[in-house]
Amino acid sequence: MARDIVETHFTDAVAALRAGTTRDPDLPITPGTTLTGRRCQELFDHQVGSRLLDIAARVLRQEDKGFYTIGSAGHEGNAAVAAAVRLDDPALLHYRSGAFYLTRSAAAGRLPEEGMRDVLLGLTASAEEPVAGGRHKVFGHPELAIIPQTSTIASHLPRAVGVAFAVDRARALRLASGRREDAIVVCSFGDASINHASALSGLNTAAYGAFQSMPMPILFVCEDNGIGISVRTPAGWVEQAVPRGIEYFAADGCDLVAAYEAARAAAGHVRERRAPALLHLKTVRLMGHAGSDVESSYRTRREITADLDRDPLVATARLLVESGLTTPEALLNRYEAVREHVLRMAMESARRPKLTSAAEIVAPLAPRRPERVAAAVTAVAEPAARDRAFGRTLPEDEGPLTLSQAINRTLADALAADPGVLVFGEDVARKGGVYGVTRGLQKRFGAGQVFDTLLDEQAILGLSLGTGLSGMLPVPEIQYLAYLHNALDQIRGEAATLSYFSRGQFRNPMVVRVAAYAYQKGFGGHFHNDNSIAALRDIPGVVIASPARPDDAAAMLRTCLTAARTDGSVCVFLEPIALYTTRDLFDEGDRGWPAPYAPPSRWAETHVPIGRARSYGDGRDLAIVTFGNGLRMSLRAAVRLTSEGYGCRVLDLRWLSPLPSADLLEAAQLTGKVLIADETRRTGGVSEGIVAELLDAGFTGQIARVTSHDSFIPLGEAAGHVLLSEAEIEEAARKMLG
Repeated sequence: MARDIVETHFTDAVAALRAGTTRDPDLPITPGTTLTGRRCQELFDHQVGSRLLDIAARVLRQEDKGFYTIGSAGHEGNAAVAAAVRLDDPALLHYRSGAFYLTRSAAAGRLPEEGMRDVLLGLTASAEEPVAGGRHKVFGHPELAIIPQTSTIASHLPRAVGVAFAVDRARALRLASGRREDAIVVCSFGDASINHASALSGLNTAAYGAFQSMPMPILFVCEDNGIGISVRTPAGWVEQAVPRGIEYFAADGCDLVAAYEAARAAAGHVRERRAPALLHLKTVRLMGHAGSDVESSYRTRREITADLDRDPLVATARLLVESGLTTPEALLNRYEAVREHVLRMAMESARRPKLTSAAEIVAPLAPRRPERVAAAVTAVAEPAARDRAFGRTLPEDEGPLTLSQAINRTLADALAADPGVLVFGEDVARKGGVYGVTRGLQKRFGAGQVFDTLLDEQAILGLSLGTGLSGMLPVPEIQYLAYLHNALDQIRGEAATLSYFSRGQFRNPMVVRVAAYAYQKGFGGHFHNDNSIAALRDIPGVVIASPARPDDAAAMLRTCLTAARTDGSVCVFLEPIALYTTRDLFDEGDRGWPAPYAPPSRWAETHVPIGRARSYGDGRDLAIVTFGNGLRMSLRAAVRLTSEGYGCRVLDLRWLSPLPSADLLEAAQLTGKVLIADETRRTGGVSEGIVAELLDAGFTGQIARVTSHDSFIPLGEAAGHVLLSEAEIEEAARKMLG
C-alpha cells in the first residue's frame, strides 16, 4: 500500500533524528518531571499502535472490509492521560482516544495485540468485538472501566457527571458501587464539541455542584485540534468556555511529557479535592476528519504542513532518541514490524464472524424477563422500615387514594425498601413537585435519596444515566412532557443505546416520571399541556407506561422499578396531570376514580406485567381502545351506550411501548369493531401504531379512530377545540354501532 503524507513525514522525520547522551531509563526522561524513560517508551508503543490502527482503518475501507475511518491521528497524546489516572477510574472517551484505550488495555495486563484486535474487530463490524459485538465501532470494555460511547457529539458529558456524582453519593448512602471511594471519572471530548448543548449542560452541572461544595470528582479532557470537521475553533475559545468552579489545566498534547505532567496534576486535584477540573490539551488533527474527508478543500497546504510538524509521534520519537534510549533505526524497524503485524491482524479481523440475523442484532437491546420481574416485584421493606416511612397510617389503611397519592405512596415504599432508589428533579424535594406528587418524601427519607436539581433536563437525565450505571435506581422527574423534548437525546442516544452497544455488559436502569398530557382546564398552554409522545415511541427498547387509574399507577410503577432493577430497563412513566386529583367518574360526588392501595401481601396478585392491558365491561358490539385521559372519557361514553342496550367494552392499553398486542387483538376479535380514542395527535399519534398492530395481526373487522388535532394546544377554553373530547368519542361510537 502506498504511504500517505502522514506516514512519509513520520518516517522521514524519525530518520533525520540524531541520538543524544544515554540516560538511565528508570530516571525521568526530562529533568524536573516524573515520566521515566522506560514509561515513555511504553507510551510511545501505544501511540504508534493507535496511529497504525488508523492506517489499517483506511486500508480496510479501501478494500471494502472496514466501516469506520474516524481516527485518532494527532491525538495520541491522550496516552498520557490514561497513564496519569488509575485503571479503575471510569472513563467515557472521545472517539479519537485510541492511544488512551491501548494504554489502559496494557495497564490491565493484556498483551498489546489484544487491545489493537479489539479496535480492529470493531472497525470490521465483527460479532466477536468484545463490547458492542459488531454493532458499532466504540471504545469500551467492562474490564477496563471504559464505558462505551458512540459518535453522538458530547452527549456523554451529562452521563459522565452523573457517574462522578454517584461515586461520593454511593459512599454517603453506604451503597456498594464497585468503585473505590477516591475514584475519579475521566471524560474526553473535542474542542468543537464544547459548544454543544450537551457539553454545556455537563460542564455547567459539574460547576453548579462544585459551587455548592458537592463532591464532583470528574476530569474533563478537551482535546483541542482547532477544528470541527471543517469549521475552525477560534483561538482562546476553549479557555473562555470553561465555567467558573472548574479548575483549568493546560498542556501541549503533542508533548508527551507535558501532557503527562498536566494530566497528573489535574487528576490529583480532582481526586484529592473531589472537585471538577478541565485538562486542555492542544493537539493536531492528522489524516483529516475521516477517510472520506478531503482536507485540502478547506485547509491550506501551509496549515496541513504545520500540523504535520507537530506530529506527537515524531515528538515522542525525538524525545526517546535525544535521550539516548533508542536510535532512529530501531524506531523505524519497530514501526515497520508493528505496521506489518497490524495490517495482518486487520485482514484477519475482516474474516471474523459477523452479525447474521435480526434476532442476534437486537438481543441485547432490551432484555425482558417477565417471570423474574413478577417474582421480584413483591420485594418490600421490613415492617419496621415501613412504619418509619409512613408513620401511624400505612397506605393500605388510608382508604381510596387519588392518582397522585398512589404514586407518592409507591415511591415511599420503594425508597424504604431500597436505599439505592433516588428521587430527584426540579422542585421535587422540599416543595414536593409542581403538583405535590413527591410531597413529604425528602422529609422522610433525607436529601441523600430525595433532592432537587438545577433546572436542566439534560442534567437531570445525565444524573440518571450516571447513577443507574453505578448500581443505583434513579427515578428522575421531568416537570412537563414538553420539557422532555429538550433533552430527548439523553434517552434516545444514551440511555437506550448503552445495553445495545455493550451487549448488556453496561446498563443504565431508570424510571423517568413525566407529568404528561393535556386537559388542565384554564391553565398552561402548550408547554404545560403537551400531547406528543411520537419521539418516545420510536426509541427501540424503551418502556412507556401510561397509567390512568390510581391502582394501576401503583402496580405499574412497581413493575417499572423492578424491571429497571432486574433487567436494566429504561422506563418512561407518563402521569396524566389532569387525573392527579380526580375523584369522580360518572357523577359529581360518586368518588368512582380513587382506588385502595394494595398491601404488600397482594402485590403479586395485583402485579401488572409490561405490555398487558386492562379491560372494562364485557360487551360484544364495540371495543373502545384508549389510554390516559381517554380512559375516563371512554368509560363515561360506554356507560351511556350500555344503558341504551349496546354492548361496549373499554380497553385501557396502559402500556404504549410495547403495545399490549395480544390483549388488543382479543378485544378486537370479540367485537369485530374497534374505536380508538387517542388523546395524542392524529399524525404520529398512538392510534397509528394501534391500527398497524391490528392490521399486521390480520384483523379484518371495522376500525375507526378519534384523536386530538394536529395542533399545539392553546390557552384556556380554546384547547377544547383541538383536544379529543368525550362527545367525539360517543359520536364516533354511535356511528360505528349504526
